[in-house]
Amino acid sequence: MNKLRYFFNEFLPEVKAEWKKVTRPSMREVQTTTLVVVIASFLFALYLWVADQLIIFVYNGMFKVLGL
Repeated sequence: MNKLRYFFNEFLPEVKAEWKKVTRPSMREVQTTTLVVVIASFLFALYLWVADQLIIFVYNGMFKVLGL
């Protein structure tokens, strides 16, 4: 019973007080950071694609030179 009393008398009011301190981003900030993530993801995917194509090119070139 003591834990239940603590929960309602101390814990929940502390949670409520902390919740009021939370700052939320504006819509503009959310849009900007979303755009940054999308662009960064695209650039990383492009980098991986170029690296993959380069590896395939080198791999195929080795087979042609070695006659395998």
